[in-house]
Order: sequence, then structure tokens, then C-alpha cells
Amino acid sequence: MSRKPPRDTPVQPPTRRYPTIITTHVNADFDALASLLAAQKLYPGAMVVFPGSQEKNLRNFFIQSMVYLFNIAEIKDIDLASIRQLVLVDTSRADRIGKLSQVLVNPGLTVHVYDHHPKEEDDITGQHEIRRATGATVSILTGIIRRKKIALTAEEATIMCLGIYEDTGSFTFASTTAEDFEAAAYLVSRGANINMIASLIAREISPEQISHLNDLIQASSRHLINGVEIVVTRAIFDHYVPDFAFLVHKMVKIEDINALFALVMMENKVHVVARSRNEDVDVGNILKALGGGGHATAASASIKERTLAQVEQVLFNELHTQIRTRRLARDLMSSPPITIEDHLPCSEAKVLLTRYNVNALLVVASARSNPRLRGYITRQVIEKAIFHDLGHAPVEDYMTTEIVQVSPLADLIEVQEKIIDNKQRILPVVDGETILGVITRTDLLTILVHQSRLVRKDAADPEKAIGHARTRNIANFMRERLSPKLYDLLVCAGQAAERLSLACYVVGGFVRDLFLYRPNEDVDLVIEGDGIAFAKALASQAGARVHTHTKFGTAVIIFKDGFKIDVASARLEYYQYPAALPDVEMSSIKLDLFRRDFTVNTLAIHLNPDKFGRLIDFFSAQRDIKDRAIRVLHNLSFVEDPTRVFRAIRFEQRFGFSIGKLTASLIENAVKMDFFKRLSGRRVFAEIKLILEEDNPAPAIARMQGYDILKVIHPSIAMNNDLSELLNAARSVIAWHDLLFTEEPYARWIVYFMVLIRHCDLPTSVAICKKMALPQRTCKILCQDRINAQQRLMNMEQRLPHSPRDLYRSLAEYAPELILYMMTISQQKGVQKAISTFYNQLRQVKPLINGNDLKALGIKPGPLYRHLLEAVLDAKLQGQAVTRQDELEFARRWIMTHTSNNSLDSKIPSQ
Repeated sequence: MSRKPPRDTPVQPPTRRYPTIITTHVNADFDALASLLAAQKLYPGAMVVFPGSQEKNLRNFFIQSMVYLFNIAEIKDIDLASIRQLVLVDTSRADRIGKLSQVLVNPGLTVHVYDHHPKEEDDITGQHEIRRATGATVSILTGIIRRKKIALTAEEATIMCLGIYEDTGSFTFASTTAEDFEAAAYLVSRGANINMIASLIAREISPEQISHLNDLIQASSRHLINGVEIVVTRAIFDHYVPDFAFLVHKMVKIEDINALFALVMMENKVHVVARSRNEDVDVGNILKALGGGGHATAASASIKERTLAQVEQVLFNELHTQIRTRRLARDLMSSPPITIEDHLPCSEAKVLLTRYNVNALLVVASARSNPRLRGYITRQVIEKAIFHDLGHAPVEDYMTTEIVQVSPLADLIEVQEKIIDNKQRILPVVDGETILGVITRTDLLTILVHQSRLVRKDAADPEKAIGHARTRNIANFMRERLSPKLYDLLVCAGQAAERLSLACYVVGGFVRDLFLYRPNEDVDLVIEGDGIAFAKALASQAGARVHTHTKFGTAVIIFKDGFKIDVASARLEYYQYPAALPDVEMSSIKLDLFRRDFTVNTLAIHLNPDKFGRLIDFFSAQRDIKDRAIRVLHNLSFVEDPTRVFRAIRFEQRFGFSIGKLTASLIENAVKMDFFKRLSGRRVFAEIKLILEEDNPAPAIARMQGYDILKVIHPSIAMNNDLSELLNAARSVIAWHDLLFTEEPYARWIVYFMVLIRHCDLPTSVAICKKMALPQRTCKILCQDRINAQQRLMNMEQRLPHSPRDLYRSLAEYAPELILYMMTISQQKGVQKAISTFYNQLRQVKPLINGNDLKALGIKPGPLYRHLLEAVLDAKLQGQAVTRQDELEFARRWIMTHTSNNSLDSKIPSQ
């Protein structure tokens, strides 16, 4: 009798025996999947097994659409010892087939390999191998299927063609071969659906992927290694990112990179993905040293138990060891060379120099059949010879005979060394005694500059040659436009910076408004160097106070009259993920200006004494001010900081500018990707508050509706005719109020905000305030007090208070913002007039007497005081007590009337 297993021992399901297994590498891509399907056509009855997980998009597509096409089994259900034939596609590495590597020790095992990766020493050796350097492995298998005349369904052809499109980048990768085109053409002839392939290849990039992509771009650095430009980026992700290779591909395209190595720490591994479009950089060979591999154009590696820094060090060692430019002298030279025979006069040399617009000539011996190199002569030497009336002298008298040369097979490094080390203007390329061509210093400089370019040609970037800043001195313009006090302050700031050997600039909106002829005394100073030390020195000199923020390298100087200026150390802000607060690094003024939101805010004025008034314009801000255009500085501006969308709209409406076409499309993309959800409510509120504090926020709110971002406040808020009319009404009411010159502070933005949420009930209003992280007092006004005021307004519209006393009692409890809100939303002229009467005539009415006066009358302090003073107020409102004496007389009469037996200690009468 058999014993039952213990209750806590899991019963293992029986495994099944499959003699032939087809598999591929872990994290299978579309090429691997397509190759599995193709191999299954070549090995009928074989079982397909995935060794690990597929890419996320591949997994979804596979599960939903293709499972019926495969004879597929899970690895846990297979008796591995029963396998007698292993078919590998798109890989031949044991460390990439997961648990199936155990099969390699099975006795009598036969291995068949189909792969497009280069053969490596530690690869699995198969009894049957087909390897070719194609763009996709499935192209190799398709050729076999075609030759064997194996039938394919349209669905099978589509999947196989998809693998080719994916691994060749739709035939754009350098690894693409004629065989890939031929295979794809055959599959299309068998019914492959190009529309379906296009929909699967064109992958949408998610907000999370944009965040990761931004991290990679911000962390990238460029290195010139043996004459070849290499880009390296590094990042740390707190979870595994299955689409990492896709992001690297996107970065290559966006940044126009020829050779990229991306290192990312994910979980406990460092993953390296490399892409190359430069034949001098074989990324497959380079990553072998890290335990990875791949093609010359695409490779990857996964490294355990090493830090990011360690892997990076190994990578750089390999880069310096392996990269040797294949650009040879014969590829770089100008040919044929321009020469002059040694016996010809200097005047003839001048003619040649002018005719061909060159600065040096090779000098050759007179033998015309095969002229022998003798030296070279430069334009400067010829011009001096002619200046001294030596135009008739032969060039051999003044040529330079000490000349180095290179063979046509010399690489760029040798060319560079010979030109630079010998300070030689022109380098002959010579094969034996035959002069093939020349490489000039200008040629070399052009090559090196081209290779060391740091960004795409069409991107706005602080380190590209958008040149040299446009500069002009505007000191006189500043003197005309600024008050003497402000002008002198800027002069003093420049002098203080000079004493500390620092450079000082006034930047941003202050300079912008100077050219827009708008008043602006919000002074922002940027210091190249230690801004905090400068702020302390200037504050000490002016007898002012200073508040510093060491983390951000900023300070605020507060002068005796309350005037403030902001000081910042020149810095470059970069964002670790979309909508993050900025990290700060020290940098130059140019990089500091590049961090700003829009081109119109990138103007700077130098304040140091020797350069005072010099306007600096790196980013064509003057042009955009003239064109009245709002433009971002780079295409990821709204990804880094989505609050810039609100700012763009606010500036557009304030200045009467237009948002540029590209900037508008970037805003639409930011809304589509919903970057705003990563913003804190406090940051969103700060920008909305600034919009609502504008003189007329209605156009900006309409613009927000156009971009579909009013939903950031609440989904129910939408710009329509009713809201537009109420916003205009609010503006009229606020203008009426400001003309009263009451000098009583109030928050106009609150009035407009209440108009925006007028339809929201109490729970919704509270939720909005909580989302925006508003202070409790503000929440009370916007929620409970607003709804109470709306109810009070409804009562007044049904029954208007007739006496001043009743009107006062109806409205006295409400803050000025609520009174203005009630006037805005009221539909009755009579009610509006009554509210304005209260605000103008009754709101400030208060008794002239106080508790001390009542005490002098012999009244014992207590609750009776409040009732008595309220009675005095009612009398004033009714015109019954005008002067202070009238109030005292009224108080005496009231006491006599409302106390029994004239006892002041009697019970307080009811009102």
C-alpha cells in the first residue's frame, strides 16, 4: 500500500517527453519569435519552448494573437532528460537559454543552430550550423523555407516578416543585407500583411518611457576616443525596464548619435546596450569583454555583482583598446594635389594660390613624368617675398624642405600627430614616390570638429555653435529706461562682483521687459562663481539683510526700504525625471541661460565695470521679442518641467505674443502624455494662481481649454459661454473695486478661482483644495464660505434687504473676495447695487465708542458689552447715532431700557 505524501508537500505534475525542442534567447524579441515559428516549419512535430520572459509588447501580442500557430510547452512541463535534439534560433550562447542549458549534457544530444550573430569562442557548437551576417535570423530561415518550397499561411508570413522589420529597423539599420530584402519580398508575396506589421512596429512611447529616456539623455557624455566620438550614458532604475533597448534606439535617433553605450543598473544587474552606426566601432566585439555580445552595430551585456562605476571602467578600457579609426589618409586627402615646380618664380606661386584659393603649395622637382616631392611653400612666405620685390625668385629659394609625409594607409591618429607635432600646414599623402594628394590643417580641423560635435544640428543646445552670443552695449538705453536708484544699484552690483573677481549679470524677465517697455523691478542677478559670497558682500556694503539657500546656490538681498533682489550662482538645471524639481550644478552664464523656460527670457546684461551694459543674446531672444513669439529652447522642455506650459500661456496673453508652432505641438504632446499628473498640486496651483492674478485671465483660461489642461484643476471645469461671461463680469467688478482706492488688501485670484469652481459642490471643492495643497484658511473661503455666500445671494435675490441694518447683517461676515464674487455671479441689478452700497457705505461702519467708554459709564465688563455695542452699531446704520456723543447717549438710554430696576448686574436681555 502506497503512502500519501504529507499534506504540506506539493504534488509535482508529471513531465512530458519531447525529443526535439526549439528555443531562443531569454527576453525574446520579434526576430526570435519569428525564427521559432520558421524553425517549427522546418522541424514538424518539434515543441517550441521559451527559456524566459518575452518583451512586454511581444508577450501581449503573442498571447492574444499567435498562440494557435505554435506547438508550445512550458519548460516546467518538460522532461529535460528526454530531449535528444535542441534547435537554437537567434542565439548560440548557453548563458542566454536559461534552464535549457542543462540539456547540453544530455547523452547523444544533437544541436542545430540558426543564427545571424558572429561566432564566438564560447558559443555552443552544433552538429548543424547555419550562420550568416544578416539583419535578422528569420531571413536565413525564410531562405531555407523558400528553397524547400514549404507552404506558409498569410499569418505565418506576417509574423516572419515582422521579425525582419523589427531587427532591421524597417531596413534602416546598417546591419541590413540584401538577403533581408529578398526574404521580406518573398514573405510579402506569400501574403504578409504590411499594415499589421506597421501597426506593431510603430510603438507609442509612454510617459514612464519618456521619463527614462530623459534620464538617459541628461546623463549622457561625449568622448573623443582615438579620433572617434563615443556617447556614454548611465542611469539607475529601481525596477526592471523591459523596453530598455527600445529607449536606447530612440535616443540614437533623437540625438543623432553614431556610437552609443547605455549602462543602467536595474535590480541587481548592470545592463549595457550599445548601438553603432560607425564602422570604426564594433560594439559586439567591445561588449565581449563584459560577457555580452551581438553584432557590430547592436550588442548587449548583463553583468552581475559589479557596480555601475566598475562596469563603466571596464567599458572605457575596452573602448581605448579596441577603437581604431578606419578613416585612412586616402579617404581624407584632397586629390589631385596642387603643386608648383621648384624653378618657377614666386609670382607664379601667387597666381596658383589665388586661382585655387589655397594657403600652401607642394613644391616638386622639374621631372614632369613623375615629379619628386621637394618641400612646400605657404601664402605668407610668397606674400613677403613679393613685398620685398622677390617675385622673380624661384620658389625653391624660400620653400620649406623639412616636410613629413604619410602613406595612403595611415589612419587619422597618425595624420593628426604628424600635422600637430610638426606644426605643418600641409601633409602630403605619398605612395612610394607618387604624390596622391594632400591633407591640410583646415581639413584636419574640419574632421575633428565634425567628430566632436556634441549635439544634433537642429537642436538648441548651450554647447553647440549657435554661436557666439550676439552682443551690443545698451548702457545708455538702461539709463533712459531705469530709475536712477535702480540704475545705480546695478552699477554697485557690478562693482561688488569685480572686487571679488566674479562676473555679474542681470538676466531674465527684467531684461525682457526692458525691451518691451514694461515696468519690472524684479531684479535677478546671476553670478559666475559663488553667488552667496557675492550676496553677502553686496548686502554688507549696502547695509542690507541677506537670506541664503546653500542647496540651490541662491540668496535674497533685502534693502532697508524693503526692495529685494534675487542672486543665483550660474547654474545648469537638469531634471531626473519629468516634472521633477531641478538638481543644480555650477556652470557658466551660457548654460545658466539655457536652463530657462523660453528664449525671450534668456537675455543677460553684463554689470562688471569694464563691460557694464553689454547685452548678451545666445538664443536669438531679441528676434523672438521682435517677432512676438514664445518659443522653448529645446524639445524636452515641457517633459522636464510641465509647469512651463502654464507659463507659456500666461506670457502669450500678457505680452500679446503667439506661441510658436513647434512649441505649440510640444505642449499638445505634453498634454497627450499627461506629464501634469507627476506634478505636485502645489506647483500646479502656483502657476494657476499667477494666471488668475493677471489683469485679464479669461483669454489664458480659454487657451488652457484649447490645450485641454483645465482638467488639471478638475475634469468638470470647461470654458464655455457662461464661464466666459462670468470671467468678464469678475474683471469688471474687480476693476470697479480697484477704482475705489480702498488700499485694503485682497486676493483677486480667489475671485476668479471661485468663478471657475462655482458649479462644484462642497465635497468636490474640498477635494480640489486638497489636491492643490491650499492653506486651510483659503480652503474655507473657497469651500464653506463660498457655498454659504451663494446661498445668501439666493436669499437676497428672493427677498432684498430693505434697511441698512438688514443689508449689513446679511453681508458683514463675508471677506472682500466673497463680496466681489457675489457681485460677479448675481443676475439682478438691484442685488448688485445693494451689495455695492454695502461695500462702499456700510462695510466700514463701526462704533466710535469701545469697552473703555462703557466701563467709564459704570457698566461691569462682561457679555453685555457685545450686545450693547451691536445695538450702537445698529443705531449708526439707521442714522440714529452719528457722533461719538450720540453713541454715548444711546448707550445710556439702552442700558436704562434693557435692565430691570436699573441694576447693571441683571440678566442680559434677549435680542
